[in-house]
Amino acid sequence: MRRKLFATYTGWLILINVIAFVGFLILVNSVGEETAVNWVAIQPGNILSGVAVWTIITSMFMHAGLGHLFVNMLSLMFVGSFTERLVGKKRFLWVYLGGGIIAGLFFVLVAWLTGGDLNVYAVGASGAIFALGGLLAVLTPRLPVLVFFIIPMPMWMAMIFLLGILWVVSFSLGLPIGNTAHLGGLLVGLGYGFYLKRKYPRKTAMISRYFSR
Repeated sequence: MRRKLFATYTGWLILINVIAFVGFLILVNSVGEETAVNWVAIQPGNILSGVAVWTIITSMFMHAGLGHLFVNMLSLMFVGSFTERLVGKKRFLWVYLGGGIIAGLFFVLVAWLTGGDLNVYAVGASGAIFALGGLLAVLTPRLPVLVFFIIPMPMWMAMIFLLGILWVVSFSLGLPIGNTAHLGGLLVGLGYGFYLKRKYPRKTAMISRYFSR
């Protein structure tokens, strides 16, 4: 099982995220939490000032806690492995990385345009995972999935539901969830999905029909 997992890009991404989380804990113990967060988390104020621009990348592989890491890596294991088999390793990796980067930039852009808090930070693989989900919502819209492992929905509805419920939870409970980053990642996946549908209409139509059974 372990050998099979690490034969995929999904498995390697999970490993990188876990190693990065451990490395972040070590960094916190070395330089303190505030400094460590400034070094690895994306913050609109920093990016707009041209400071710590590398956090556009590092924030994709950092997580706010063990629970955050576990939920994202569990999601990546299921969504990522399926997407990787469906579109191939290279396309999968480009969507994951591109989705994560653009999700972070979208987070910064929305904060700037809306006059939001420019000192708030975001970390996590959620934006990249939402990009994968958006791609599946276009290519396999009727694929049956279990949201939270209990609620059956077609893929297209599941992505809308997850985005919406996270938004509601963050506003009602005041939790720091990067909703705009999720939306940015989702838009990347949707856009690439529609691009593939236009470029390969027969193949994508066949995929959609096959996974609607």
